[in-house]
Amino acid sequence: MSEETIPVTIVRLPGGLDLPLPEYQTSHAAGFDLHAAVVAPVVLAPGESRLIPTGIIIELPPGTEAQVRPRSGLALKHGVTVLNAPGTIDADYRGEVGVLLVNLGQRAFTISRGDRIAQVVVHRVIRASFREAAASTPTERGGGGFGHTGV
Repeated sequence: MSEETIPVTIVRLPGGLDLPLPEYQTSHAAGFDLHAAVVAPVVLAPGESRLIPTGIIIELPPGTEAQVRPRSGLALKHGVTVLNAPGTIDADYRGEVGVLLVNLGQRAFTISRGDRIAQVVVHRVIRASFREAAASTPTERGGGGFGHTGV
């Protein structure tokens, strides 16, 4: 089975002209990597979060969105993750993509220019149409929430 492809336009901004374009690292990777467009190395102290520029604009076709997700290696080895994961890039957003990184690890982490800092997965979007009701439809679960089915 082959993967579906859709056209996505990348605009390089002045701060990212020398950086690689996003690319998939393997033939079946779901996400492509984003690179840090920092001018000088950025040190994230434990517990600190920073918005890291990527130097690109991503133009998505209508009916799609892009999810900015953590890179598993950064999370496992350094405790560095995307704070608002997944971050959403809407199809009508035309600003620079930024990645909100947080250091949940025990040691400072340095982000250098060109580092792969996050991955992006493109998805189709289903929009909801809303209707108001006086009460919700009963179900077996009802209002049972966190932990209602046990450990």
